[in-house]
Parts: sequence; structure tokens; C-alpha cells
Amino acid sequence: MPGGLPKSESWKITGSTMTIQKLYSLGQSLWYDNIQRRLLENGELAAMITRGDIRGVTSNPSIFLNAITKTKDYEPALVPLAWSGWDAEDIFWELAIEDIRDACDKFSTMYRESEGADGYVSLEVSPALAHNTVATLAQAKSLWERVDRPNLMVKIPATLEGIPAGRMAIAAGINVNITLIFSLDRYQAVMEAYLGGLEDRIHAGLEVRQIASVASFFVSRVDVKVDALLDGIGSAEAKDLRGKAAIAYTRLAYEAFLKVFRGEPFARFNAAGCAVQRPLWASTSTKNPAYPDTMYVDQLIGQGTVDTVPPQTLIAFRDHGKAVEETILYDLDGARQTLAALEAQDISMDTVTAELEAEGVKSFSDAFTAMLQAIEERRMNAVGALGPLAGSVKRRVASLIAHATPARLWSHDPTLWTADPAGQEEARKRLGWLDLPRSSRAAVKEINDFTQKVHADGLTHVLLLGMGGSSLAPEVLSLIYSALTPQESRGAKNSLTFSILDSTDPAQVLETARQFLPQQTLYIVSSKSGGTAEVNAMFNYFWEQTGGDGNHFIAITDPGTTLEALANARGFRKTFLADPSVGGRYSALTHFGLVPAALIGFDVEHLLQRARWMMRQSTAAISGARNPGLVLGVVLGQAAVEGRDKLTILADPSVAPLGAWLDQLIDESSGKQGKGIVVIDGEAVAEAASYGADRIFVYLRQDGSLDKQADSLRQAGAPVLVFAISDAYDLGAEFYRWEAATAFACAVLGVNAFDQPDVQDSKNRTIKKIEVYKQTGKLDEGQAIWNKAGIQAFTNLNLDSAGLAGSLQEFLALAQAGKNYVAINAYLPRNPANTNLLNELRLAIRARTGCATTVGFGPRFLHSTGQLHKGGPDSGLFLQITADPTTDLEIPTQKMRFSVLERGQALGDYEALAARPRRILRLQLNSPDLLPELVKAIK
Repeated sequence: MPGGLPKSESWKITGSTMTIQKLYSLGQSLWYDNIQRRLLENGELAAMITRGDIRGVTSNPSIFLNAITKTKDYEPALVPLAWSGWDAEDIFWELAIEDIRDACDKFSTMYRESEGADGYVSLEVSPALAHNTVATLAQAKSLWERVDRPNLMVKIPATLEGIPAGRMAIAAGINVNITLIFSLDRYQAVMEAYLGGLEDRIHAGLEVRQIASVASFFVSRVDVKVDALLDGIGSAEAKDLRGKAAIAYTRLAYEAFLKVFRGEPFARFNAAGCAVQRPLWASTSTKNPAYPDTMYVDQLIGQGTVDTVPPQTLIAFRDHGKAVEETILYDLDGARQTLAALEAQDISMDTVTAELEAEGVKSFSDAFTAMLQAIEERRMNAVGALGPLAGSVKRRVASLIAHATPARLWSHDPTLWTADPAGQEEARKRLGWLDLPRSSRAAVKEINDFTQKVHADGLTHVLLLGMGGSSLAPEVLSLIYSALTPQESRGAKNSLTFSILDSTDPAQVLETARQFLPQQTLYIVSSKSGGTAEVNAMFNYFWEQTGGDGNHFIAITDPGTTLEALANARGFRKTFLADPSVGGRYSALTHFGLVPAALIGFDVEHLLQRARWMMRQSTAAISGARNPGLVLGVVLGQAAVEGRDKLTILADPSVAPLGAWLDQLIDESSGKQGKGIVVIDGEAVAEAASYGADRIFVYLRQDGSLDKQADSLRQAGAPVLVFAISDAYDLGAEFYRWEAATAFACAVLGVNAFDQPDVQDSKNRTIKKIEVYKQTGKLDEGQAIWNKAGIQAFTNLNLDSAGLAGSLQEFLALAQAGKNYVAINAYLPRNPANTNLLNELRLAIRARTGCATTVGFGPRFLHSTGQLHKGGPDSGLFLQITADPTTDLEIPTQKMRFSVLERGQALGDYEALAARPRRILRLQLNSPDLLPELVKAIK
């Protein structure tokens, strides 16, 4: 029965200490006077409930002020709401209701098992309404409906205007916590209002059994005020009364409670099944350090009561509190004598309690105002980050919500992206990523068992052979894990050396082979389709290197692929079959990412837990304006619509590898039908004046090393979005956030996020090139426009110059600042030396043109940005760099060398770009050593 006097047998629980267990057996509940998002999300509140520490939670504006303004816990929710155009007060209520709803759910089992005696969570109406009956009732009804939990209690102040609102709320079927009770007369009025509300329901023929209420009688504040008055009097008699008023007054309040709820006034309500209105002792922390820190718990124990304790009081009571017997009725005559003695000192309790009520209302009102001011500051900062996009983002979010976009995503509605039936079918088959944080948990044990066996067998190195999303996510996980996880935290069991190979460049293959020797290495053959040409070539090479030892290989692929059949035929150590309803670039949280993650050293369950946290923020049940993926997707998509289609990644060094994963996810998903978002990753930060109006910036922040640059860009009016990454496990949440954001951004752009129609063209052209090579022994490289100093030039443009510097200058003169981007596509070994030279080249190009620049190593980029280059906006200029190999390797069983495959891919890419037509200049170097000449020519 809700709120009823407890039956001793139903209140027996296992407490966290014998003291708390004894307290419950005496009929008193401890409720926690504290709530904040961290407690809800890190499991602390759930643990307190499980231990039996607490049986309910109360909140007030002061608690929310501390929770919201003194932590960063609410930023992930506050920022999307601000971007969506919500004002400060609406943001507060959304945040508060989310917390209260979550807490209610955590207490739901206790609520059911105690038959409604406990398990309540209180949320207070705005203190600004304390003297407005109509508005208080209206907000109480609104909060009751919005929280939509039977174990909610709406807190209404016991002001003269609040008490009738409380009665009407009870009559409306709302659980009510009448708060800020200081005087016995006001408490009597509260009890009468409660009975009046029940009477109203009974007369209306409505159910009364499920209605619960508590009356919050404030304790320690009485002593604070009375003690100050006594100190002012200063006599020995006055000093002897210090610290006695609150307990005496509270005991008399309990006496009043017994007269009503165990006496005749409540008898007929009891017969109707009504619950008593339990007295709740509030403000029970000891303000005076000279007093025992648990005195307002130890001395106020009574059956059918609640004592709501702040964190420090709960800790103290668990440690040394006293719960031996009921103390609330101890020496009632003495309590009356104490009040009489106070009157004799000219201290009027009527005056004291009236002042306390006014001060209490003002205190909460001031806290509420301060909280709204703090939220407003954060809101303005968040909105300021959008720069000129703020207004259009607000409108676009509202439009998507009006069209039920979040619900449509979760119902797998492909019309979000395309009207084409074939495209819709493809989208339907690729939405399994939505549930991966939950569904992938089923694979955790198998993955962990496998990882332990690898360690037990003494393998020390892991090399992943893959392309695109199936290799980029593991690479990001590996690099960021190494950067952010201290060596001492990894332990010997996590000491595997991990890398990926996603290149057909013979020098890179050879160097990787030297680092990953067969006797110590586990090779992961990773391919969704099972037939990726590059992966097959790499596998054939390393299979031969091991002498055909299947125990050194595992496969990760979709069910029914040729790779699965190959793994079975060759006796691979293990084959992991991934979810076929997830596309490659969305596969980070499938076996493609999780198996390598476990081998790298991640606790994959914890990684998925972080992803589940983000998934919970993104469900259809969450307000669309609060959905982090939706709102971010709107920002990215709207920016592109308005010409800011160069999404520039700023990143602290430890988390910079995430940019490559974002590059492939966003470019390949969005770059179609002449539209797209061009991710600019790895470009060194410049002065704000160096950037055009086609830029939007994302700062992946870990240690704040780029704070000044980000602030400078924002002050210059550029949109700058900041995402904090505290540790490697945050990648789980970020993978999910950006997958959702990409899907929504593509909905804004009107392109299918889940196909890649232009990628196959390049593959087909490569296949034809290689077929001709196998017939003739030569690759058709086309006609060079000049050949000088070991460099040849090929282009589909009319360039007049017959030399390196002139051709580059003519080519780059076509680039328009603020509109175009220059892509450097290099079919070279991806090593530090070449990476540094290409970055130097891109900076020289940016300085000359004022355009955004990208760098991609082939064939790696073909499986990511290659789709955008061919299907996206015609704003790119493509500088392709190829080179004759310094070394070469035969691809076993394929009758060609790696250099032929790599060159065939470059030529197929060139032809596919030229066929669009895109502006392209290919520079063929006799040796990679000539790369510095390009930098000199630009400069």
C-alpha cells in the first residue's frame, strides 16, 4: 500500500550496515537528498539501492544547481538542446525530468516489492510559483505527465497558496511531497489538505489506493535560527537551550501525525484503502560542527517515518549512527518544556517558523534563478559554437522532429534517405548498427575466450589484413589505446603488438612482413564481402610466408562468403561471422572492431557499455532535440547545404587517429548525387584568417592542446564543435554518435547513407587494366603530356606548361578559395617519411590556393573517400602521385606482382575520376625519392 505504515515483515531488508538494517526494522526509511547524472550513469545510485542504503530520493533546486553547474555531467545533453534552440528553463526541465525518470526506474523494483511504501523520487515545482496556486497545480500536473512514473512524487511547497494546490494534486491522483513545512500549525493544515484531496477522490468515485504522499518537515534549519537568537541573548539559560529546539519541535510534529493517522480522523480513509501521509524529516545534516553529525537521524527514529539524508550524513550514519530503538517519542514532556523555555526567552516559534518558510522559499528561488543563469551561459556558449548556422539548425531540427525522423530511423524507414526502391532495399539491409551496443554483447564471451587462448599459445603479434571500415576502426582503437592507456594499466596479458596492413604497395607489404614474423604472429583476414581484391592478395602473400599454417590465421567476415569457405578449407584457427545487416563503415562495434579490440587489450564489454550509454541517448523515446546523433547530423548536413561542406577535424594528438575513421564514415556515406561532406583530416591548424567560409570545424579534445586555436576560430565566426574524449573507452560512444549523426546528415542532404554506387566503377576499371596486363604484360598508362627529370605528367585538362612547376601552378590556379578542395592521392608506402612530405606538400598547396586539402594513401582511400571523390560535389582537384617501386613482391597464385595491382588501382581510379569528369593531374615518379621535388615546385 503506497505510503502506508509499514508492516514489520515487509520492511525487513538487508542493509549495507547493521545500523541501517536496524533502522529499517524500526520502521524508518532513509531517502537520499541528492541526485546528479553521474550517480545515475556510473552505477553508484543503483549500488546504493542494492546495498539497502536508501529507499528513495529527493531533489530540490539547490541540489540541481550543484549538479548542473559544478560538473560536466550534463553537457552531452545540454549542448544538443541548446543547438536545437531551447531556452534555459526548458533545458532544465528536460534534464531534470530525465534524471528523475531514470531514478524512478532504478527504484521501480523496490516500489513494487514494498507495495508502494518506498521507492519514490521527488521533483519540485518551480519555487517561483510558491505563491501561485493555479500555476503550481498546472506545473504539478505537467511534471506528473512528463515523468510518467508511478513512483514519482511532485514536491509542492507548504505555503498558504501551495497547500490548496497540494490538495487538488492529490485529488487529481498525483503523488505529492509537501515540502518546506516548519510550523506545527502549517503541518496540521498539510495533513488536512491531504485528507481533503482523498475525500475529493472518494466523492468522485476515483481510486485512492495507489496515491502516496509525504509531508516534509524541516529540522536542522530550526536550530540554526533559534541558536542564533539564543546566542544573541547570551544568558546561561539561553545557552543551555542551544541545539534542542529542532528535535523538540519535530517530536511534537510526530505526535500530531499520530493523532491524525492513528486516530479517528483517518479511520474511514484507512477502511477505504488510503495510505497515510508519512512524515519526512528534511534538512537533517548537522550545520553546527559542535553537534553530533547524526543527531537528526539518531534522535528522530519513528515507525512510518522517512529521514532524508544528504551524502555526508548518510556516510556518517553508516559509519557510526545509532539505531537501537524508536527515539521520536522520547520525552515528549521535555519537548514541550523546551518550547516553553524558548517562549520564556522571548523566542516565538511562530515568528521563527514564518521567517524560515520565507527564507526557504527565497533560498530555493535564488538557487533556481542561479541555476537558470548558469544554464543560460552554457546555452549561449553552445549556440555560439554554431556561428552563422544557429538559426537554420534550429529550424531544421524542428522540421525533422515534426516529421518523426527519430522514430522513422528506429523503425528502419528507408524513405529518410531515398525514394528509389533499390536504394531503399539496400538501406533496410544496413540498419543493424542501431542495436549493436546491445546485440554485440552476445559475442563478448566468445571473443574473450579466444583472446585468452591466443595469449596462452604464446603469440605476441597481431596483424590485420583489411580495407576500409573493417581495418580503420581497429587501427583507431589500437593507436588511441596506446596513447591513452598507461603501460602499467595494460598488464602482461595485454602485451600483444598490433597493426594493420591496408596497402598493396610492395615496399609497405615487405616492411610489414619484416615486423610481423610468422612464428609470432596471428593474422586476421578481415573482409565483409570476403572477396576484397587487396585482402585476397595480402592473404595469399602471408599464407605463403607461414608455409600454409592455418593456425596462424583467423577470418572475420559475413556468413556465406568465399572467405568463410576459404577459412574452413584452409583450417583457420577461428572464423568470426559478423552481423550481415551492418555495412563495413558502420561495423566498428561488430566482430570487425571487437575482436581486434580484445586482442589490443580492451575490455570489450566496457567498450560496449560506453556505446550503450550513447545508444540510450539516441532512441526514439528521447526528445529529438536532445538526441546527440540527430542534432549533430543536422549541424553537419545543414552546414553542407549552406556551403560549409569542408568538415575540418582538429584533434589533440592522442585522439587524432579518430579523424581517419570519421573521414571514411562520412565521406563514403554522404558523397553521392553531386552532394557530400568533405572531411579534412590531418591538416595542420592555421590562423583563422586562412580559412574560407566553406569550413566547419570539429575539435576532438583530450588534453586541450588546441583550445587557443579553437577559441580563435570561434571568435572569427566559424562554427567550432567540441567533443571531449577522456579515455580510449569513449570511442565506443563516439563510434555510435557519429554513425547516427552521419545517417541523419545524409537525410538532411537527401542521399542514401548506406550505398556506395561509384566505388564499383573504379574497381571495374582496375579489373580491366589487370586483365589487359595479364594478356600483354603491360599496363596501359595513357599518354604523358611531358616527361622530364624522372617525372611524367598525365591529365585530362588543357595545361600548357611542359614542366613540373608550371603544370602544378596551372593546375592549382583552377582552385577557388572558399569553394574547392585539393585532394592528394598518393600510391606510395604509408610511412612516416612519406606522410611528413605529403603534409608539407598539402600545406604548401593550402598556402598557395587558400583551399582545403586532403591526403589519401592508395589504395586505402579508395574504400573511404574514393566514393566522395567520384560521387560527391564537383569541387575537388585531384593530384594523383604514383611511383615506380624500389622493391617488388610476387602475389602468390595471381601471376602478378604487388606493384602491378597497386598501379592498376591507381589507373582505374584516374580513369573513374576523368570519366566524371573531375579535374585531375597525375604525376608519375621514377622513384619515391623524387617526392621532395613536388614540394619544392609548389613553394
